Amino acid sequence: MRWWVAVAWIEELIKVGQKTVDEVEVFFVQGTSVSADLRNRKISLATTAYDCGLGIRTIHEGRIGSSGTNDPARWRECLDAAIASSRLATPMKWDGLPDARPLAQEALTFDANVKIDPVVARDLLVAMLAGADEHPAEVTSGSAGLSAAEVTLANSHGVRYTNHHTGVSLSLEAIVSQSTGYEFDHSWSLDRIDPASVGERATFYACESAEGKDIPSGDYDILLSPLAYAELLGNVFVPALSGRNVHAGRSRFASLIGTTVTDPQLSMYDDPLLPGANGSTRWDAEGTPTKRVDFIRDGVLESFAYDIRTASRYGKQSTANAVRGGYGGLPLIGHHNFVVAGRRDTVDDERILYIHNMVGAHTANPMSGEFSVELSNAFWMEDGVFQEPVRSAMLSGNAFDIHNAVGGLSRKTRSIGSFVLPSVKIEKQRIIGK
Repeated sequence: MRWWVAVAWIEELIKVGQKTVDEVEVFFVQGTSVSADLRNRKISLATTAYDCGLGIRTIHEGRIGSSGTNDPARWRECLDAAIASSRLATPMKWDGLPDARPLAQEALTFDANVKIDPVVARDLLVAMLAGADEHPAEVTSGSAGLSAAEVTLANSHGVRYTNHHTGVSLSLEAIVSQSTGYEFDHSWSLDRIDPASVGERATFYACESAEGKDIPSGDYDILLSPLAYAELLGNVFVPALSGRNVHAGRSRFASLIGTTVTDPQLSMYDDPLLPGANGSTRWDAEGTPTKRVDFIRDGVLESFAYDIRTASRYGKQSTANAVRGGYGGLPLIGHHNFVVAGRRDTVDDERILYIHNMVGAHTANPMSGEFSVELSNAFWMEDGVFQEPVRSAMLSGNAFDIHNAVGGLSRKTRSIGSFVLPSVKIEKQRIIGK
């Protein structure tokens, strides 16, 4: 169906809005999803849902207003609410919404084989349970979800972008005595997930951790799994790269552009066009064409992330790092595929403390970087093989400083949300045990 037939009401919305305000932006998402849950080993009834949402942003004389609704037929009311809210807003410097650019139309995160079908969700759960049978743990819960969505972004500068996304998500939790194990997987493609492995890993962690031994307090070389590493990155390090936090005085990196802030073997960048990655997109949540943004190259801080609003306010250019948590809110600074890169090597050939997960990273101080977390599913590891499990212990340190104590990056990477990460060896970190 041609654009002007499928969303003629969006064209009308923009036309009406331009009679009152300088600029109009429309964000419209519609999609279908199905989910099925496990209660112990019983598969509950799968549920299918259709959802849609409309977000409108208006700008007039530097005043930004917004409104949202889950009923696009009521777009006139939503537009009126956005205009009304802009009248109450404080005016700010605003460089304007982006103009239309010729962008490739091929979707980067769409798999035509993802069928939004309860039978498919059920089969994924069955495959997870088969993997879970590898170890004698009790399955307490699990889930499988499938989704397909169409996202449309249009503005009064001629932007008319549409993108299609699919999603597959799995999770399973198991328990042995007081020891729990949890694993998950997610992707835009069915070919990129392994339900049997999710089930097997969850019950493995539950079974093996039940035999945990105490560890004396001391300084140890540790190996953070991609999951554990993502917790520290997402709660402390990445927010410090946000232009908004930098200019608000809430970033440790505020005055460090051009200086070394991590071990020289580390580079960090956002690659929105990374083939196969979950967050790949040709345009950000404001319609700015995306490109790779290098934050840290060989340990040196090079740039920060900006959306249009923050860039306009501080005389910068948007880095196409605007993201949306949903249709109802304003765009915020984020990232699409945050990659940690560097020379890859074997990081588990010598005896090392492997940490699969941690609890409490959200309590870390985002300014100082100080944290204290509980280890979850930790093991001694040597030659790539799990050895003795470690009973409950704490890891304390600084999320910024550990990046100057990196002993190596694993050869394999894993996608954790919008992160693409290796396991990271960190030397001489404080473990609080017995």
